[in-house]
Amino acid sequence: MNRIKEVLEEKGIKQTWLAEQLGKSYNMVNGYVQNRQQPRLEVLYAIARILDAEVKELLIAQKDKK
Repeated sequence: MNRIKEVLEEKGIKQTWLAEQLGKSYNMVNGYVQNRQQPRLEVLYAIARILDAEVKELLIAQKDKK
């Protein structure tokens, strides 16, 4: 599980912009945001760099899941 959606909302960034920055399709990024698909580790690091966030900010600890 990830917090990409929450971080995007906090920073006021659109999924389409993130998709452009990553060189990925909107559908791929939307899959990450909706937690239907998890990004590979190198993509997760790229997302963190683009969003100026720590990788750990983008992750949800297993014990925090509801």
